[in-house]
Amino acid sequence: MKYLNLGCGYRYHPDWVNIDFVSTGPGVLAHDLRKGIPFPDNHFDVVYHSHVLEHFPKEEAAGFLRECYRVLKPGGILRVAVPDLEQIVREYLRHLEAAWQGDRGAMHNYEWIMLEMYDQTVRNEPGGEMAKYLCQEHLPNEEYVYKRIGEEGRAIRRAFLTHHKTKERAGSKQAEQEHPPLWRRFLSGVKRLIRNAFFKTESIYSPENHDAYRIGKFRLSGEVHYWMYDRYSLKKLLEQSGFRKVQLKSPFDSDIPGWSTFELEVRDGIVFKPDSLFMEAYKPR
Repeated sequence: MKYLNLGCGYRYHPDWVNIDFVSTGPGVLAHDLRKGIPFPDNHFDVVYHSHVLEHFPKEEAAGFLRECYRVLKPGGILRVAVPDLEQIVREYLRHLEAAWQGDRGAMHNYEWIMLEMYDQTVRNEPGGEMAKYLCQEHLPNEEYVYKRIGEEGRAIRRAFLTHHKTKERAGSKQAEQEHPPLWRRFLSGVKRLIRNAFFKTESIYSPENHDAYRIGKFRLSGEVHYWMYDRYSLKKLLEQSGFRKVQLKSPFDSDIPGWSTFELEVRDGIVFKPDSLFMEAYKPR
């Protein structure tokens, strides 16, 4: 069988053809999926993408799914995972009510679920407010956050704690970075003068346009979410794109032969993205 994993990131399997916007490992093809899928019609038995669809503007999502339809063989399976808007909203309402009643634990959970719902749509810098929340010295609702976003949250937190300990050990070196000697401050000033001079000669990089350019470039980088889906809207979109037999799935459940052996959503019983909505659909024969 021929398997295709789109937007694979760092979770891929050698039995699959793996594509991402940049190559993330051996055999991972670099390709901009906004330009279509670089394979002929009726080529794959399975197409899979996880947390990719929400990065397409709403008006472009159907076109991307039609590309998935095109490269699938008749009778082929599409599996899609996206952040589950319904699940997030239910969590938001639950913690909103409890926080209003004075539950301190719910107050922290409310703060997190608001970030989970909005931050990746509105952020203007990598990681946004979610990364800042995860990198607090004390995370007040650590287990709840891990329950929501799984191993990715743990990995970010581990990286922060490791970096924090390294900074503490660095001691005087860190102090020097925070209070650099005179020669380093002078050099920084020279660099700033050169940069400002360049900005003045290039209108797009002028000081008044620099933030707009930086934010615009970031928001087109692929990190932000352009739309969110629940079970109804995703099913409707899949059917409008030509798919049939649309079914809700779990990370452990799939019609894809050998699914559990690929470990794309679960490893050692741990779900990578527990905040997800999972669906499968068929291309008609």
